[in-house]
Amino acid sequence: MRKCAVGKIRVTPHIAIDESEIEERFVLASGPGGQNVNKVASAVQLRFDVGRSLSLPWDVKQRLGALAGRRLTKDGVLVLEASRFRDQSRNRADVLERLIELIREAAIAPKKRKPTKPTRASKERRIERKKGRSRLKRQRGKPALD
Repeated sequence: MRKCAVGKIRVTPHIAIDESEIEERFVLASGPGGQNVNKVASAVQLRFDVGRSLSLPWDVKQRLGALAGRRLTKDGVLVLEASRFRDQSRNRADVLERLIELIREAAIAPKKRKPTKPTRASKERRIERKKGRSRLKRQRGKPALD
């Protein structure tokens, strides 16, 4: 995670999200932690409103929505949870890194497919295979009565 200007998190050279757009909640985590797990809210739930974000371009928002899948609510809020570690600070860093990675992936525009035509040789090979198959099937039929 790289911080740039005050309150901004650098995602790519062209995209920086404002820290005010990210909401963190701390909840009780399941898993490792012993008795501590029942009394310390070490899991982090990060909420990022993709639809209302001013930091993301429209096309990145669209791809992020597709990548997020079930993690995106009906209202367009991306919800990520982290409870892999036993302490809150490591979970915070983990969930923020996952958000940044997801946005980086969405920022990569898919390459446009350039339609190509089959080569002359490939057309000829296809026709030859068809002719060969046709001959084979013709030979399987009943012999002609002369």
